[in-house]
Amino acid sequence: MIRELDGVVLMRDLPEHGLRAGDVGVVVHVYGEGIGFEVEFVTGDGKTVAVVTLSRDEVRPIGKEEILHVRTLTST
Repeated sequence: MIRELDGVVLMRDLPEHGLRAGDVGVVVHVYGEGIGFEVEFVTGDGKTVAVVTLSRDEVRPIGKEEILHVRTLTST
């Protein structure tokens, strides 16, 4: 179950927000019983890139054995 302040992984590209599948965000709000989530994506220095409303099919929890990866933010 995904809760507020959980880290999640984006499951699809969102080019209109400069986001790619695999980007990591933090849940800032849970809608209903987890039917949707408001997720904030930030740069390494804490600048907000996007706050996006996503369905439960568009994000997943970060796995305990996964390693995070860094990429350069590209212009939209």
